[in-house]
Amino acid sequence: MSAAPSRIALFIDGANLYSTTKTLGFDIDYKRLLKEFQGRGTLLRAFYYTAVIEDQEFSSIRPLVDWLDYNGYTVVTKATKEFVDASGRRKVRGNMDIELAVDAMELAGQIDEMILFSGDGDFRSLVAAVQRRGVRVSVVSTIATQPPMVADELRRQADVFIDLAELQAKVGRDPSERQAARERGEARGQQRQIPSRPRGEDDEFDR
Repeated sequence: MSAAPSRIALFIDGANLYSTTKTLGFDIDYKRLLKEFQGRGTLLRAFYYTAVIEDQEFSSIRPLVDWLDYNGYTVVTKATKEFVDASGRRKVRGNMDIELAVDAMELAGQIDEMILFSGDGDFRSLVAAVQRRGVRVSVVSTIATQPPMVADELRRQADVFIDLAELQAKVGRDPSERQAARERGEARGQQRQIPSRPRGEDDEFDR
């Protein structure tokens, strides 16, 4: 009698994944990414988290968000918050850590493996909490850059570390397909995202 396929859920920190792939020099083909992990078990859910600047007439992330929403992903968004720092510069903050953590804890009892696409060290405590509930955790980021895009403490905590550079052939977009993707609206949202915190820095940038 064969064992039941592993129940998997993906948790994608959109801004962090964008920063990582930009540093590695390729774009994610989200259709191929979904297919890759569907082939590794029973994929129960694929969450994608991103903050959205709502006061812009056109948000560059919106076409990607819409495409993902219609193509197998559960998209979680929230509006960014603006503030002025001590030097008087106007900045925007967008942090989706709490939303991701709440969803992961709620789903932990229904899955065997959590795939976390982020290098943010703030997720170490979440990974440990999910592991205590019997869930195996894989972290997807990269150590192929200088400095690495994954926090050392997060990499150590994970049961498995998957280097995104090694996944490129399976989930990367063929450069010749970029134009077609732009026409579908899938790629435009990858042009600019709110920067993430690869090793735990604040999610903010100058306006």
